[in-house]
Amino acid sequence: MKTQLILSATLLATSLSFASCNSSTAKPKEPKKTEVANETTKIQVALLLDTSNSMDGLIEQAKSRLWNIVNTLTTLKYNGKTPDIEIGLYEYGNDALSAQANYIRQVAPLTTDLDLISEKLFSLRTNGGSEYCGAVISDATRQLSWGKDNNNMKLIYIAGNEPFNQGNINYKEAISDALRNDIYVNTIFCGDQMEGIRTFWRDGADAGKGKYFNIDSNRAVHYIVTPYDVRISECNVLMNDTYIGYGSMGYEKKMNQATQDSNAKGVSSANYAERAVSKSKVAYKNESWDLVDRAKKDKDVVAKLRKEELPKELQNKSKEEIQAYVDKKSKEREVLQKEITELGKKRQAYIDEEMKKTKSQDDLGNAINTSIIGFAKTKGYSVEK
Repeated sequence: MKTQLILSATLLATSLSFASCNSSTAKPKEPKKTEVANETTKIQVALLLDTSNSMDGLIEQAKSRLWNIVNTLTTLKYNGKTPDIEIGLYEYGNDALSAQANYIRQVAPLTTDLDLISEKLFSLRTNGGSEYCGAVISDATRQLSWGKDNNNMKLIYIAGNEPFNQGNINYKEAISDALRNDIYVNTIFCGDQMEGIRTFWRDGADAGKGKYFNIDSNRAVHYIVTPYDVRISECNVLMNDTYIGYGSMGYEKKMNQATQDSNAKGVSSANYAERAVSKSKVAYKNESWDLVDRAKKDKDVVAKLRKEELPKELQNKSKEEIQAYVDKKSKEREVLQKEITELGKKRQAYIDEEMKKTKSQDDLGNAINTSIIGFAKTKGYSVEK
């Protein structure tokens, strides 16, 4: 009897053990979802600009080429989807900045707020000159919020005209740190090609697995006016009327949108058209202050907003009336964006044909655009025409 009890207990334990194993096999534990797994693929570009006395031309080129660079970025797809585009901005080499901070300032973090980048570019002023390339690369690598997904494309572009090896932070160590984070470093020397090589700018690009360029930063950007620019600009004016500012920043941000239109137009009418094309793309997103963009992310946003968060013209309307107004403006914008996109493609085709007739100009925009396309192909991105 005792033997039978022992045997029964053994069989029961075995059965329970088998059932436990079988249950574990049938229902495996799901791995914890990580932030990286849920992260949208990003293209992140940090611009590190020398703002010492001799760099006024460089800053003008940056102002003139921002929207052209954005439009190049928007042609890139990963697995058929448009990545988020984030641009960050540093200035260095300006004696008005803190000596303790190595004369470096983060002007803007990596952000999808492209109007903010435009605003900050137009606020830059040159002064003095102690240019520490290693230090600003180190700051950008450590301070910016770089994405963790392996599919992200992370690029630093540093432009200036003094020896690359100045300062207490070794540029090779700073670049090595960037590469450990899968950030590629590109260098743009403002001056003679051989001088840039002698002063270690090409060595910096080689160390960063990036590209070395030299440009004439004092040369004004040459724009090609196209037959499509006027209509694109007209559509842009109409499109601005579809933005509905909400929240504490709504009015201010909408005013800044108009200011950046004026800044772009002040550079040239062609640059204004370039910005309008950027505004027709998915990359130009303003859900933090525009109710139309926010409603695309959150269909219940109108029901959630308090009266005081709405623009004055909507505060005394019902939720149903506000929703109908948002839907109306959304449809209007979609029609205008579609027209600008189609005109933008024709515009670019016209520019490409004209460019074949003349020697390509070496400027900040062309340098960055050329390398972006090259990096995109090696990272498995497709380029949409």
